[in-house]
Amino acid sequence: GSSCSASRDLSATAYRIRAMASKADWDELAGLASKMKATHLRTLLADQERNASMFVESEGGIVLDYCRQKVDAATMDKLFSIASKVDLDGMKQKMFKGERINETEGRPVLHVALRAPRDKEINVDGKNVVPEVWSVLDRMKAFSDKVRSGEWKGHTGKPLTDVVAIGIGGSYLGVEFAFEAFKTDPDAAAAAKGRRLRFLANVDPIDVKRALEGLSAETTLVLVVSKTFTTAETMLNARTVKDWLIKELGSPDCIAKHVAACSTALDKTSAFGIDSANVFGFWDWVGGRFSVWSAVGVLPLSLQYGSDIVRQFLDGAQMMDQHFLTASPRKNLPMLMGLLSVWNASCLGHEGCAVLPYCQALVRFVAHIQQLDMESNGKRVKMDGSEVSVGTGAIYFGEPGTNGQHSFYQLMHQGRVIPAEFIGFQISQNPVELAGEPVSNHDELMSNFFAQPDALALGKTAEELKAEGVPEKLIAHKTFPGDRPSLSLLLPKCTPSALGQLLALYEHRTAVQGFMWGINSFDQWGVELGKVLAKEVRTYLEAARKKNSPDESKFIDPTKRLLNLYLKD
Repeated sequence: GSSCSASRDLSATAYRIRAMASKADWDELAGLASKMKATHLRTLLADQERNASMFVESEGGIVLDYCRQKVDAATMDKLFSIASKVDLDGMKQKMFKGERINETEGRPVLHVALRAPRDKEINVDGKNVVPEVWSVLDRMKAFSDKVRSGEWKGHTGKPLTDVVAIGIGGSYLGVEFAFEAFKTDPDAAAAAKGRRLRFLANVDPIDVKRALEGLSAETTLVLVVSKTFTTAETMLNARTVKDWLIKELGSPDCIAKHVAACSTALDKTSAFGIDSANVFGFWDWVGGRFSVWSAVGVLPLSLQYGSDIVRQFLDGAQMMDQHFLTASPRKNLPMLMGLLSVWNASCLGHEGCAVLPYCQALVRFVAHIQQLDMESNGKRVKMDGSEVSVGTGAIYFGEPGTNGQHSFYQLMHQGRVIPAEFIGFQISQNPVELAGEPVSNHDELMSNFFAQPDALALGKTAEELKAEGVPEKLIAHKTFPGDRPSLSLLLPKCTPSALGQLLALYEHRTAVQGFMWGINSFDQWGVELGKVLAKEVRTYLEAARKKNSPDESKFIDPTKRLLNLYLKD
């Protein structure tokens, strides 16, 4: 059940007046930025007191070291002063209290309620939503326990050992990140023995082939993840897999046993043939890119790993929520990371941000952070509709270390300046030590985690190269300018709990940037136009394939030319 109406009349209420950073504030930051641009990180890093003040540890054991950022005490003071001015603390409190801070859609922003303890109270329109959250969690636990134990059987009486989760964007990226990251955690791996989880996201029929490869319909459970049950790609994929199930199992009656849904559209799920007992809802105060904590992620992850592992993930996030809510600004990890992102993007003018996890388990982390940050903060206007006077958002990319080093670090060292965020763990999920090797495999990996930030910050001068006897003709080529900013996050171990903390840290860091810019980080109108135009193309293709004189007047000439080529027999 939804706690707030999506059809709320937004035209009736003007947007609330928010405190905004003024042009003078941004100008003052620009002045500080000029000073910082002229100060090399070698100089900044020579100040030990400054470095020590930029080493911060959270209660959950995450260490943030941001001394390699192009900031000094005066810069940080100004950033904190603007944070006070825009009432960042007040905005954060409003978010946690369930106030409608997503004003363009008239909704609260309450992903934090999805991981709140059972006895917590968070009211939306005078109604505590936490019991509703726990009611769905309890139902999902009961369902996933039944499937995992083999008590739940498919159409032909076999247990369902394989799950295909059909969803796209926010219904997929965060879940896939967690699935991949838990895979090599020893406890999670033991819990997943004999089970498989696949994802079907892209509407490309090739993705259907890949997702179903080697699966038997008799042992497959399909999860359709779509809040409205209308997402074009997801519903076409769902109908395609439904068709496969019926063909393989011989009867439409199989659907009730083989398909479950994460949705709020009970009429549509029931028309699809899904038993309403196997439909798990979420609320319109959960944005897609923040929904891994809802049925969207909890159901597939519980089926694969069991609800205890998933609970640790949620509890980790809850620990970071508490840290964000209660830690003082200068010790507050999401606050610090958010302010530094604003500084890099809006004041120093860096358009990129490299997220570099030195841990193969985080192989899909950056893909999720890409959506989380770029869909949230890729905005050009403030909440009141006026244009933001500085650049917002950044181009996020990255790969696990050390793979990235052999790919794009060349550009980071000697080409463009791209702020980087290094993520590492003290203890490996899979420690390996070979006899005769000087260090363990994990120490070999982490040697790079410690070396790269210094290489980027300090660089290598022509004088140093000369002293090493490098031939004159190679000196220019081997010089590293340095002065490339980064920060480092070091966590104890890559457990479900630590991963929950890490993802919640990035969620809150995203919100902090939006509060600073005065934008709405929780809507995504930018995805709409392409969808509308795609509908027109779809109508045209349908008519063209049926030879019903299609109307191409809506398209510009270059598009007509390409469409005609596509349709050639």
